[in-house]
Amino acid sequence: MIIQFKAALGIDDLDAASVHMEIGRRIFRLRMETGDREADVEQRSAFQKLVYVSTLVFGEASSFLLPWKRIFNVTDSQVDIAIRDNAQRLYGLKLNSIGRGIEEKQLIDLREAQLLYKLSDEIAAEMFREHIRKIVEENISKALDILKSRTKATRETMQAIEQLETVLQFNDLLTQLSKHPEAGRFPPGVGPVSLLGGEYDNDRKMDDLKLLYRAYVTECFPNGRLDETKLVALNHLKNIFGLGKRETESIMLDITSKVYRRRLSQAFSGGDLEAAPSKAAFLQNLCEELHFDPEKASEIHEEIYRQKLQQYVAKGELSEEDVAALLRIRVLFCISQQTVDAAHADICGRLFEKVVKDAIASGVEGYDAAVRASVRKASEGLRLTKEAAMAIASKAVRKVFLNYIQRSKSAGSRTETAKELKKMIAFNTLVVTQLISDIKGESTTEPAEPVQDVPKQIEEEEEWESLQTLRKTRPNKELEAKLGKPGQTEITLKDDLPERDRADLYRTYLLFCLQGEVTVVPFGAQITTKKDSSEYLLLNQLGGILGLSGKEIVDIHRNLAEQAFMKQAEVILADGQLTKARIDQLNDVQKQVGLPPEYAQKVIKNITTTKMAAAIETAVSQGRIGIQQVRELKEANIDLDSMISERLRENLFKKTVEEIFSSGTGVFDEEEVYVKIPADLNINAQKARAVVQELAKSRLSNSLVQAVALLRQKKWDGVISSLNDMLACDTAVTAEPLSWSSPEELADLFLLYLKSIPKPEKLARLQYLLGVSDSTAAALRDSAERGALPLENEEEEFVF
Repeated sequence: MIIQFKAALGIDDLDAASVHMEIGRRIFRLRMETGDREADVEQRSAFQKLVYVSTLVFGEASSFLLPWKRIFNVTDSQVDIAIRDNAQRLYGLKLNSIGRGIEEKQLIDLREAQLLYKLSDEIAAEMFREHIRKIVEENISKALDILKSRTKATRETMQAIEQLETVLQFNDLLTQLSKHPEAGRFPPGVGPVSLLGGEYDNDRKMDDLKLLYRAYVTECFPNGRLDETKLVALNHLKNIFGLGKRETESIMLDITSKVYRRRLSQAFSGGDLEAAPSKAAFLQNLCEELHFDPEKASEIHEEIYRQKLQQYVAKGELSEEDVAALLRIRVLFCISQQTVDAAHADICGRLFEKVVKDAIASGVEGYDAAVRASVRKASEGLRLTKEAAMAIASKAVRKVFLNYIQRSKSAGSRTETAKELKKMIAFNTLVVTQLISDIKGESTTEPAEPVQDVPKQIEEEEEWESLQTLRKTRPNKELEAKLGKPGQTEITLKDDLPERDRADLYRTYLLFCLQGEVTVVPFGAQITTKKDSSEYLLLNQLGGILGLSGKEIVDIHRNLAEQAFMKQAEVILADGQLTKARIDQLNDVQKQVGLPPEYAQKVIKNITTTKMAAAIETAVSQGRIGIQQVRELKEANIDLDSMISERLRENLFKKTVEEIFSSGTGVFDEEEVYVKIPADLNINAQKARAVVQELAKSRLSNSLVQAVALLRQKKWDGVISSLNDMLACDTAVTAEPLSWSSPEELADLFLLYLKSIPKPEKLARLQYLLGVSDSTAAALRDSAERGALPLENEEEEFVF
């Protein structure tokens, strides 16, 4: 209207802008003159409206036609706020006309108004969504009020569902409009409804939304069947409420389970399930009608079976009628045998476990006929499998066994430990054995079984017979009659204790059987009481309780006998010498401790070998044993590798090579040094070769120095030996000509070696090593042939 009026007056924008500025000055002046707070707010609002209207009238030209900042000290952000607030206010008034029956024309008009008001798309979209959310929240609040009403009736529940249906219809309408071909002409924010950011967007209100969702899900099962058309609506309602997948699935599962139980109960009581040709197909169709997970249905079947079973066993046993009823439930609900066994083991097992614990708690003296009758009644009446009943009894019995073991370990002496173990053995014989017989329904008048069939588990029967302490664990007829029925060996501690702990307990009782009970009398004296053979039978039963195999028992007895024999044998063989008298003495000890002869021989050999090894190693260290002695010992079948350390064998090899290089023969046999000697000493051949070459290099130059020194001392034989050593070193590692400060002395060495009439190849090699020229060598040979040898004349004068 202002734009049209301006055009009718025929004034330009500049003159019109001055009018706007004058009105602004008037408003600003009134604001400065007033002292009332409310009037000040009113004038501020009027000034913002003037700025907003002026912007709409002049458009983009308002930025330079209306100098608000310069004249009124107004910032750009204040101008933007004035435009935004007034646009929002106008757009909000326009939105009030939008209701649940929204039409396309209304949306187009709303979009045009938004552009006219110069409101941004972001703010317009947020305002539109907020307006829609408030409309929906009204329906949700009404639905909640109805559901939470104390006088809730079926009709009122339907009214709550109608409110939710209204929300869903409104949501469908907005969803369709967002996909309209002319959606570009609609205001921003048109789309599915969401409660995010509104009154119900908090944890406290989330329970209310779940309550509404649960109510709507319940109504999706009219006549006990899921309405297929409601699946899409449920998904939309979940998105509107902002519920998670886990939350909605939990609600759906809860409602569906209740409906499934109701349908199942009707089919079971009405006979439809029993009349069905295929029970599995009937149940599968029922799950498909309800969109129910078959695994969850199986869990419900199991729960129903367990409830019935718990109801039937409340009286302490299952009658034939109870078993038949449970079988009918199992067949109709297609429950697997494994599930049935697990249910019986759990429910009936708890009752049976109580009976077993009461029986065990009665102790050795209290396990009478009444207790045995209760065990037999529970074992038969609860219809447990023998395996399940034995598993329950085993768990309870092993717990008592472990208590005995714990007390035995904390005992102060071996005698006290043995007493606790004897209590456990008595408990096993008098209580556990009877308990197992009652569980299995066996007669107590049956003939006694062998105490322990350990010998049959051993491949070498003579080994069992050879150990004296093991023979004692076999009862004779007199002892069997005295002790009565032996203890059971089905329930053991094999899986409850480590093998080492079980062996230690058995060894402790074995030592008690060997040494007897020690009694302390006044004045600190101790008296040892010898035990009879019955202690060994208890030892045998202890091995069965501990779950030791025959081989493990034999090893314990043999190791103990070996230790006793070894202690005395080490004293007898202190110096490592084995004589006939000592052999007789060792045989007596072997018979006394009951150790088989072959194991006694091993102990004797080990002791003598150890003593011999110490003596041989000492002799090698002192140089009293060389390679020749080593070969002689190996021919005598003595294992020197275990007696002489590798370090000493390497030192012996090095010493042997040094002897070859200092022998004065000039002989170096490569096969002997590189192959045979390392093989005899069992050392690395490559490492040995490196040692030889290193020694040869160092000895080569030393041999020359030694030869010159002996030459100056006129020790001719020593000179020849040193030169031979030098040639031997040269054979091991090929050398270059040696240097010396006095060539005359080198010539004298050559001449002296020439006098010893050596092999031509050695003489030629020495000439090369000493660096003697061919002319000098020829002259020396001529002198030697003429007999003119100055060295001999000097020797003669020296002797004179």
